[in-house]
Amino acid sequence: MYNKSKQTHNLWWSWKEVSLLLIVTFIFVPVFIEYMLHGILYSVFQDSLYSGTLTGFVMAGVFMLALYLVALRPQRLSWKAVGIRPFHSGYWKWIGIWTLLLIGASVIVLFMMERFNIGWENEKTEALHANMTWISFLFAFVSAAIISPVYEEIFYRGFLYKWFRSKWGGAAGIVSSSTIFTLVHIPTYNTLPVNFISGIIFAWTYEKTNSVFPAMIIHGIFNGLAVILTALA
Repeated sequence: MYNKSKQTHNLWWSWKEVSLLLIVTFIFVPVFIEYMLHGILYSVFQDSLYSGTLTGFVMAGVFMLALYLVALRPQRLSWKAVGIRPFHSGYWKWIGIWTLLLIGASVIVLFMMERFNIGWENEKTEALHANMTWISFLFAFVSAAIISPVYEEIFYRGFLYKWFRSKWGGAAGIVSSSTIFTLVHIPTYNTLPVNFISGIIFAWTYEKTNSVFPAMIIHGIFNGLAVILTALA
């Protein structure tokens, strides 16, 4: 078990580092990666799934490189500073509980969306339906269940949540980091409620374990199930 008081003080980062990384998040990545690079890749592959998956790989690299250059290297910090650390084995049962909680909450949200005739599919799920092969399924699964959970948990929970928590406390940190996590998923507006709920649960797991690995596991299971269900639909 760890001492939560250690999280109440930020020893390393200021608004400067956070602002720079938020510029990467809301300006550089959307413009140069999600728009320009994705457009180039789509013109090559003529497939939203393949181009979107490769864009996601590049995006993951950009986020991790930016985090290292802005937040870790200048302070001579290891990746442990952003939650890359073991967690107590007693939390394995809670990983199962938190996973079921996320699935249950998401099912309720999606059910309510259906009641109001709001679809939940997006460009990637439609592309997977349109071109269902083992290769396309593998691309979608690796991207959603492995790549995205790894870099998103390190950045949004290991860095952003930790910083917001140190400034404003746990509750505000959870809401702030979850809000940013939700906003970056625009323009897939129909999944934003689930994104926000996911962000809350992922941040809570980091709060309890001081490690991003539990959130990565839950995130990966949740996204992986979503891909499997999409493929079977």
